[in-house]
Amino acid sequence: MMRAKDIMSAPAYTVRADAPVAVVVELLERQSITAVPVVNERGVLVGMVTEGDLLRREAGGATVGDLGVREAREVMSARPVMAWPDADVADLAAAMVKHDTHTVPVVVEERVVGVVSRGDVLRTLLPTDDAAQREAQHRLDAYADGQHRWQVHVHDTVASIDGQFDEDTERAVAEALVRTTAGVTAVRVTARSG
Repeated sequence: MMRAKDIMSAPAYTVRADAPVAVVVELLERQSITAVPVVNERGVLVGMVTEGDLLRREAGGATVGDLGVREAREVMSARPVMAWPDADVADLAAAMVKHDTHTVPVVVEERVVGVVSRGDVLRTLLPTDDAAQREAQHRLDAYADGQHRWQVHVHDTVASIDGQFDEDTERAVAEALVRTTAGVTAVRVTARSG
């Protein structure tokens, strides 16, 4: 299972609620992003400003000068869809579709720690070697009660497991965990059983 923390962009760009809209537009353009979380003076998420919010304002007759003097709080969408780092990516994708949103902030104690875009979710459908390696490593670390006992490397969809196994059963379980990771087509175990 892929989690939001596995695919999010971090740290996230944010703007304060009192930031001029011109600053928000400049940030979106400079960073080639389509949305930015809005936070209050304590860093707590209070909304999102998206390209859609700005376009709706423009379509409503606002002038560039008008947007330049307005603050982010005046154009943001309040109560944005948000996720937690351990949120299942499938649930996150469903929420994006249901609420017609393209970017979801990932929060811990109401503070933004990252963002997940639709593009981030789509990339999980065609896992890269890096994504497969992260997921396989996470599975092995979880099997080892959070310890980093084995190292996984994925190249051209082939995974290699390095490390020492206490018994053949442990080795077989680790191999199965890696083999069933999305984006892995074969597994080589270079470690020896103890």
